[in-house]
Amino acid sequence: MDQKPVDREDHADVAKENLRLARRVRRLEETLSQVESIRDTNARLLDRLMSDLDAERLRSRELLLNVLPAPIVARLDAGETLIADRHEAVAVLLSDFVGFTEIATRLPPAELVQQLNGLFSRFDAASLARGVEKIKTIGDAYMAAAGLEDGELRPVEAAADLALDMLEIVDSTNGAWQIRIGIHVGPVVAGVIGSRKFAYDVWGDTVNVASRLESTSVPGRIHVSETVAAALPARFRLEPRGSVALKGKGEVQTSFLLGRAASPTP
Repeated sequence: MDQKPVDREDHADVAKENLRLARRVRRLEETLSQVESIRDTNARLLDRLMSDLDAERLRSRELLLNVLPAPIVARLDAGETLIADRHEAVAVLLSDFVGFTEIATRLPPAELVQQLNGLFSRFDAASLARGVEKIKTIGDAYMAAAGLEDGELRPVEAAADLALDMLEIVDSTNGAWQIRIGIHVGPVVAGVIGSRKFAYDVWGDTVNVASRLESTSVPGRIHVSETVAAALPARFRLEPRGSVALKGKGEVQTSFLLGRAASPTP
């Protein structure tokens, strides 16, 4: 049987359709390539954004840890919005520098801040080493507390060791600075205040008594309450001061913490 001849126009139509399809395929391939490029770019951008976010989170946490105890930061991370705890046996240490107003008048501002920062930085290091929580500085005053975390069995000893360390640090200035320190132990309320700028603080009569002991101390001495003296073991040397009038408390028995007892010779 005879085959029907293929019309030239049919060949032309097929060729045109092939060209059209080829162009469409190229456009789709180009579009796909662009999409893949955008996807890769977006993936790299997302990775960079996630890395930046992690770095900011770490920086934010480090800043929080500079002003709040680690357990408190963990509780904030867990979603707690109101943190207030009562602790029954916290040793509160308060100190200030003797003659600070005169020192501030005499020294150039930059040198004053540099020296004060140097002393406080060393106090911070000693607090960390002794397991005592630095609470805050107010002007030339330094406040720390031991016994705010579960498991702290000897907060009074920790505070006493810190106070002696602070005396050694100040003594190393060869008389350029002098300090008074007061320590009392008892119940406190501790918590976080502020919404934009967090602050961890402690309140209560224990803080007030520690402040009174500091203000009635003498330069270069650690003034402790009778409760603190009774709680300290024999490795600390104490000197009874006798009866001292504390504002709001009347006459109370106090002592000076002199140092650590010498280790017995084997």
